[in-house]
Amino acid sequence: MKALFSVFLWLYFSFLFAVFFVLISIVFVFTFPFDPYRKAPNRVLATMAKLMMKASPKWKIDIEGTEKFDPEVPTVFVANHQSFLDMALAYHLPWQMKWVSKRSLAFIPVMGWLVWLTGHLTINRNSKSALKKLENLVQPLKDKIPVMIFPEGTRTLDGEIKRFKNGAFLLAHEYGFNLQPIVLDGGHLAMKSGSKIVEPNVNFSISILDPIKTSDFEDINILKDHTYQLIDRELKRIRSK
Repeated sequence: MKALFSVFLWLYFSFLFAVFFVLISIVFVFTFPFDPYRKAPNRVLATMAKLMMKASPKWKIDIEGTEKFDPEVPTVFVANHQSFLDMALAYHLPWQMKWVSKRSLAFIPVMGWLVWLTGHLTINRNSKSALKKLENLVQPLKDKIPVMIFPEGTRTLDGEIKRFKNGAFLLAHEYGFNLQPIVLDGGHLAMKSGSKIVEPNVNFSISILDPIKTSDFEDINILKDHTYQLIDRELKRIRSK
């Protein structure tokens, strides 16, 4: 059953990527002169993401805490990273974000083109220039476009949270932007890293935590550890329900 569902899912995803690449390309051509942050193509991508999460009627999504985000405050969201489905899952939140993805995505046909067309940022996390490139997010943040970063830098293999990298915390701390943790769960059960077999019966969760004022922290490592503890504690709470 899982094998059959997996074949269907990858065919379905391939169809969505092909169709929405054409749609997003058309929207981009007609809107890029007056849409510097590519909000219009991103809205179309959000539709694709929501359709992706309808692949199984037994995929259920529970969302908590959306009222905790203030769109008038420049915010860097940080979330744990479990699977390929995390971005599609987070697109169910009722606001647009600029995403930071690993550089290798840019070289994947169609997927990499979609990342570029929708205005998201790719970085080589192992490069010394990665932190410098994050400064490209400063102006969008000042213009009230929130940013999403996975501080682990890569997907977890076992569902547990990996050590956080510094980039998101340095960016938010240096410019005084709020940090707001998001906790994602279910992706590692639906689609394990490195596996093509997909679980058709999964309960996904998204929990938005209270914003963190980075100005309250003098030390970047204390800020990073505090955020890690908040996300880890909330993940344990979600799994205990």
